[in-house]
Amino acid sequence: MTFFRKDEQLEKFGTQILEATWTEFPSLARNQIALTWIVYDPPVPVNTGGALSAEEFWKYQVRGFRYRSLERIYPASMVKLFYLVAVQEWLENEMIAPSAELERAMQNMIINSSDDATSLIVDILSGTTSGPELPPGPFETWKLQRNIVNRYFQSLGWSELESININQKTWKDSPYGRERAFMGKLMENRNMLTTDATARLLHSIVGGVAVSSARSQGMMNLIKRSLNPADSINAQENQLTGFLGAALPQEAQLWSQVAWSDQIRHEAAYIELPSQPPYLLVVFTQGKANSSNKGILPFVSEQFAAAICK
Repeated sequence: MTFFRKDEQLEKFGTQILEATWTEFPSLARNQIALTWIVYDPPVPVNTGGALSAEEFWKYQVRGFRYRSLERIYPASMVKLFYLVAVQEWLENEMIAPSAELERAMQNMIINSSDDATSLIVDILSGTTSGPELPPGPFETWKLQRNIVNRYFQSLGWSELESININQKTWKDSPYGRERAFMGKLMENRNMLTTDATARLLHSIVGGVAVSSARSQGMMNLIKRSLNPADSINAQENQLTGFLGAALPQEAQLWSQVAWSDQIRHEAAYIELPSQPPYLLVVFTQGKANSSNKGILPFVSEQFAAAICK
């Protein structure tokens, strides 16, 4: 059973927003966008610092809207949110030791979307390293170890996670050696996520039940985003311009993870507007023309923000 329920009002708003988006951006095909929208009605069970136990939290079936939310889509840097949760789980269970270098890598992976930092995180999680191609026997062992993050998320028993794949590093250029072999001849083993899977993971973090309440709060601190573009280290490629936060008023609050490449532009966000119910919005877009279009996600965000105020 899904963690949210279909709602007639949200269906109406969501459908209208999608139609408005396709009208505004004709290059965006109907099979090039997927989204999941969750609204937190009072009493709000999220962003409470983990005041509810996991058992109590999952009893709240919130309202939601979905469109193509079970489609497997290449996630690019969205996978970093999953690796962040996995690191916290490993630390909580003393499977790895805390260190200043691990902390630096986690921060740079999320705050600056560093692929180099992500590479180290994946090595630490799996006990594997990149390098030349391996003979068949050692390569089978290497692949088994690398799939440990997949096994962890499957162990949660969430139906939304059944179809995902998260066992690859993120690359600015391309994988080489054993990493390229692991990807598969047709790239069939590349990372794949859905908006529902991403929404449920973010929902658990915001709810304070991802790993533990304290670790969820720590993750919330990492994904908190400033709505002032000047606060970004890289003004040309920040995580606000061209994304959902660009359409939000300065008095709003935003927690998010973004992803972009020459083929995709995604964001998973938890948003609080003044005097309105908080909401969670995950939007994935595909296609070269759409990935470079910095107007689509802000337009979608503006429409959902207006809907929440109705």
